[in-house]
Order: sequence, then C-alpha cells, then structure tokens
Amino acid sequence: MKKTSNKKLTTIDELTDQIVGKKGTEAREQFEYELEIDVLGTMIKNARLKQNLTQEQLGNRIGVGKAQISKLENNTKDFRIGTIIKAVKALNLKVKLTLEQDESLALS
Repeated sequence: MKKTSNKKLTTIDELTDQIVGKKGTEAREQFEYELEIDVLGTMIKNARLKQNLTQEQLGNRIGVGKAQISKLENNTKDFRIGTIIKAVKALNLKVKLTLEQDESLALS
C-alpha cells in the first residue's frame, strides 16, 4: 500500500500573513512597499545592463551621480518619484502609475 502524506500545503499569502502580518497591518504595508521598491530597482538595473550602460552613464543622462544610481538600484535610500521617472524614461521604459483612494477618505 502507498502511504499518503497528511501535510498541508501553505500558500505564499498564508506564509506572509504568518511571518510579516495580515494585509492591512502597518508591518504588511511596509513589507509590500519595500518589496515593490526593490522590484523597481531591479528592473532599472536590468534595463541599464541590457543597454550596456554603466551607472555613471545613466547618472549623467538624468543629472545624478553614480552613487545615486547604485542606491536606486539597491533600494538603499528613499528617492523622489521624479528621480525614478527620469531614470525609467532615460532607459526608454514605460511608466504606469496607479493611484487608488480609500473610499472612506473620498472628498464629497
């Protein structure tokens, strides 16, 4: 007879809820924000490398130093949205920005 396992599989959402906190909590919001910024930095770095640009060359295109590009790519500093948009445009990437307002905060 074949023995079956009684182990329950855990989804990534369930695991994140357990480790970081449930959706809507301050800890979860911070985690998701940092994850999104990290993904953005990785996308910028990958696009820069694909175009055979150095950090210095990209920095020159948008008027910042090599160190700022490194910090942007590695999520080591908060950046103004303007700097991020300049980097994205300099790499010929498209920007899609979605803003949502909590209905309880809507102006009447």
